[in-house]
Amino acid sequence: MPHKIGFVVVSSSGHEDGFSARELMIHAPTVRGWRSPRCCQFPQEIVVQMVERCRIRKLQLLAHQYMIPSKVEFYVSHCLPECLPPFQAERFRRLGYVSLCDNEKTGCRARELKSVYVDTEGQFLKLVFHQNHANKYNVYNQVALVAMNVIGDPVGCSDESNMASREKLIDHYLGQRPEDPALEGTCSGKSDHISPLDDLAFDMYQDPEVAQIIRKLDERKREAVQQERYDYAKKLKQAIADLQKVGERLGRYEVEKRCAVEKEDYDLAKHKKRQMDQYRAQVYAQLELHSLVDMEPVPRPLDLPLQPLIHSSSSCHLPPALPPPQDDSVTENQRAEPVPLEQPSSHSLDVSLQRSPSDQPLSPSHPSHRAHPEALPYDERPLPAVHKQPGAAVEPEKRDLDTSEAPRAGAVGEPEPLTEKALREASSAIEVLGEALVAQAYSKTWSFREDALLTLYQQLVDTPVGTPKEDLKGLLRAAVFLIRRSIRDIVTPVFQASLKVLKMLLTQYIPKHKLSKLEATHCVERTVPVLLARTGDSSARLRAVASNFIQEMALCKEVRSLQMVPSYLVQPLKANASAHLALSQVALLSRLLRDLGTDSTGFTVENVMTFAVRALQHRVLQVREMAVCVILDLYRQRRSVVLEYLPPDDSTSRKNILFKTIFEGFAEIDGRPTDAEIRAQKRAATEEAEKQKKEEIKALQGQLAALKEMQAGAQEKGSEAAKAKSPDPDGRSAAPRSPPEAAENLGLDNLCIFCGERSAAFTEEGLDLHYWKHCLMLTRCGYCRQVVEIASLTDHLLTECDKRDGFGRCCRCSEAVPKEELPRHVASKDCHPAKPEKLANRCPLCHENFAPGEEAWKVHLMGPVGCAMNLRRTCLLLKAPAPLQGKGPDTAKPGTSALKAGSKIPTPKGGLSRCSGRTYRKR
Repeated sequence: MPHKIGFVVVSSSGHEDGFSARELMIHAPTVRGWRSPRCCQFPQEIVVQMVERCRIRKLQLLAHQYMIPSKVEFYVSHCLPECLPPFQAERFRRLGYVSLCDNEKTGCRARELKSVYVDTEGQFLKLVFHQNHANKYNVYNQVALVAMNVIGDPVGCSDESNMASREKLIDHYLGQRPEDPALEGTCSGKSDHISPLDDLAFDMYQDPEVAQIIRKLDERKREAVQQERYDYAKKLKQAIADLQKVGERLGRYEVEKRCAVEKEDYDLAKHKKRQMDQYRAQVYAQLELHSLVDMEPVPRPLDLPLQPLIHSSSSCHLPPALPPPQDDSVTENQRAEPVPLEQPSSHSLDVSLQRSPSDQPLSPSHPSHRAHPEALPYDERPLPAVHKQPGAAVEPEKRDLDTSEAPRAGAVGEPEPLTEKALREASSAIEVLGEALVAQAYSKTWSFREDALLTLYQQLVDTPVGTPKEDLKGLLRAAVFLIRRSIRDIVTPVFQASLKVLKMLLTQYIPKHKLSKLEATHCVERTVPVLLARTGDSSARLRAVASNFIQEMALCKEVRSLQMVPSYLVQPLKANASAHLALSQVALLSRLLRDLGTDSTGFTVENVMTFAVRALQHRVLQVREMAVCVILDLYRQRRSVVLEYLPPDDSTSRKNILFKTIFEGFAEIDGRPTDAEIRAQKRAATEEAEKQKKEEIKALQGQLAALKEMQAGAQEKGSEAAKAKSPDPDGRSAAPRSPPEAAENLGLDNLCIFCGERSAAFTEEGLDLHYWKHCLMLTRCGYCRQVVEIASLTDHLLTECDKRDGFGRCCRCSEAVPKEELPRHVASKDCHPAKPEKLANRCPLCHENFAPGEEAWKVHLMGPVGCAMNLRRTCLLLKAPAPLQGKGPDTAKPGTSALKAGSKIPTPKGGLSRCSGRTYRKR
């Protein structure tokens, strides 16, 4: 009968911090699963190893709600290649693929459970995840897998089970055995039946502790059926159905409690915990009341595997699966201390129920008893289903092992002897350091490897100053050999120890013994390429450590003079290099370029720009953006030379967003406005001009309305005068009008209210043109371009002009003078003193005093011997013959465009006065 097969994660192409692939080994409502790195390359791979070679019948994948791969491929293999990363494609056989829904119909609020039925044998399973479905939630184009499940039959015991089942079937039909055929998997054609309790949906929605109880009750139900205790079996069936609802409810409480903890709402978390404990105790009390379970103190399921990896009904005796080592993704709730056995809670349940003598744990005196795996060093824990000889060690599979997560328990015993291959490879190092130290460095146990490096460090520190140079060089080269090997180590403490020894060589050993640059060159050229490769590690922490160490090494005095590290950084990026490696290399080059510059440091404008221009074409966006930063940093140092390696700054080049960003960055560095700033300035100027134009048009419309009102008043008076000359009551007609009277009647509608001129051409447009260009009593202000009356020009400049703040009144001549010139004007006393208004008028054009009165203004401005500075008058006199102003319809342009928008026409002193609201009326 197929059942759930346990597995361990062997390798993955990468993961986001806190979402390791080892999360897939746990099935629980609060599990977070695996998540690929941000902006990763596709495809992504995960390789898992089943606890035994098995016949796989069913695969289940629980997809993420929005980080959904478009396609998942399945590969199977019987053995693991000698070198784990990367896996050779020919070692795996392709089974096929499944496509996943993009989840748009649910709004990315549901998770898809995909079940795949297969029939194949193997022990290693590889999952290949392709490009993700795009949606607004998946900002970094990641793929994720919340959980996976493998269901199948062990290959080793399938033949025996089938044989036993066939014998039972024959016995049943012969009548020799009274057993119920429904109990046998091969009977009734149900050999491939899969229990619902092995389905992934069961574990993902059930409380882990309740799930274990349900499985135990299901076993007892089958035993009761075999013993024909049907009433008891019915009772257990009902209890299982009720417990499934209880488990789902407790699982929901657990998720709500976890959410409250993440939001730091500890009151709600405490309430949920109390609610769970009360509900759990109530349910367990009812089960105990009905004698369904026995209450004994046991550890909580979070301290044990959430789901047993071996089916209890399997006839094969398989080693128990180990719980996965703690990963960075384990939360605080998962790291909580186990419930003490001395103080059990009142509702702790014996999930083992009543075990048979064969199921009882072995006593410590039993010869086959082994220590609990958690008590052993991490390297010495046996892998599930991998049978090793006692004392054999297994290399840790964790990519980013931290000493705080797997405490170093110390190396016990002796390292394994060197192989023939290792002896040949490390022969030079063995001659200098000895076989024992090199054997430790080659050991499969990471604690031995770390101890070897620490011993080497102390040996280098203790080397006396008077040691012969040849011995010093030999010791250095042997140390570099072991350091180069240890830099590649996947265990973090070993990697950090190798960096510690390398730093001591460069900063202490070489200067202390005054070794030549040749030895320093040997250290750099043997270690920097390996360190650069570690900058592409899947762990962000290891990438940062490697990058920072390379930067520190490059700035070291002994290494800086060699100018070697920059030469490695400007090497072109390989097309098949990982995104992490390319990004780390460009970022490291950018930092060192700021620190070192381009003057005799190994960096030149040519090699940096050649590297950066090629990096602009990289497939990863972050690499291209970092290359832009490198170009801008180099431009700050060498402006003119950088431009030689770039295309010209024209519209064609700016169609490329990267070159547009580069050229705008150049403009900012040079202090020039960028295209965006220029467009913003033009837009602001256009908006301001439009706003001013609208205001001027509005003001002009108000002035024209005032003029129309005055003309309407004049027409009313003319009509009253015409009525006065109408026939008398006796019916006699009035005498015919004389020509002067006809001209006077014509002038009432076509009269300039300032100069008094009448013309048939003085229509509405004609008067606008007359005021704007020809009226001798008006002029245009030279500062605001408004049409004003000459008699009030001084008052306009002091009170109404847009530039009025720049004028002041001279106390001698009473005219408006610019404030910059006012002190000199007053001090020079060159102006003619003004007389009181009752005694004389003063012209602001010619600065002369003339007779007082309003009619004197017309004589002065319009008379034949009037003001010589009135430009309209002088232009009129220069014309031969002088055409009459306003004559004919062709003298006025159509529309109101002849009058400047926003211009105002002041009131003539003779007969008009200004009222509020910019209207004019007769005095």
